[in-house]
Amino acid sequence: MDWLLDPLSYDFMRQALLASLLVGILCPVVGTYLIVQRMAMLGDVVAHGVLPGLAIASFFNLPILLGAFSMGLFSTAVITWIRTQSRIKVDTAMAITFSTFFSLGITLLTVFRSRVSLEQLLFGDILSISPSDVWQIAAIAGLVLVGVALFYKELLFFTFDPLGAEALGLPVNTINLGLMAGITLAIIAGMKTVGVILVVALMVGPAATAYLLVKELHWMMLLGAALGVLFGVVGMYSSYYLDIPSGPAIGLTVFAGFLLALLFSPRQGIVGRWVAAIPRQSPGT
Repeated sequence: MDWLLDPLSYDFMRQALLASLLVGILCPVVGTYLIVQRMAMLGDVVAHGVLPGLAIASFFNLPILLGAFSMGLFSTAVITWIRTQSRIKVDTAMAITFSTFFSLGITLLTVFRSRVSLEQLLFGDILSISPSDVWQIAAIAGLVLVGVALFYKELLFFTFDPLGAEALGLPVNTINLGLMAGITLAIIAGMKTVGVILVVALMVGPAATAYLLVKELHWMMLLGAALGVLFGVVGMYSSYYLDIPSGPAIGLTVFAGFLLALLFSPRQGIVGRWVAAIPRQSPGT
């Protein structure tokens, strides 16, 4: 018990654990839609797309959240524009947008001599999280999760059959915009904890792990959220006792969990397929 309770004696660890719990629930729920739509890289694009917004908002003393949210949505609009105006495939459009916005963000942070720490943006600094940061993350998580719950059926239909949803008269453009807004908000919430580079690990990793273990979308969300919390807590305790950076510790924990599922999943595990492929010998042969 001392091993479990000792980190909780510090205020910064309690706040960091609470933040990782909130982000661990939020990111996999949103990331589930990216996994099912086979657009996992979109999270990476948006994560780096918010950098120019952070630099601009910091330079003009505007709310950081407003700048990041605006540029995150703008990056998804650029991807859509490239796809509709050319024969470029979505993965190519995302790669172009990713590199462009990331380069622009680094350039603006340098030119504007921004007060925002580039290292903290890229890798996070969960141990410096304040109570106000935790409240902000909680508000974002609450807003996004309530939106997912209210429009679950519409999002489900749009995710698996966008053409059918449009044929039935559903506002697919509005649904897609709402989904992009939720993804952007989830990334903003996760930036402070693990940074823009590793937030995609929390968004995609637990959801992908759940995808190997269950079939239905709602079970993917629930299991992904549970795994996100588990990976976040294990990563935080590992960073505390091994004296390693918290963000990378969480990222490595996410991969370890995914690797275990990849190897031992009852339905899709590598080990299970290997055992099933072994020729069965009848008794007496």
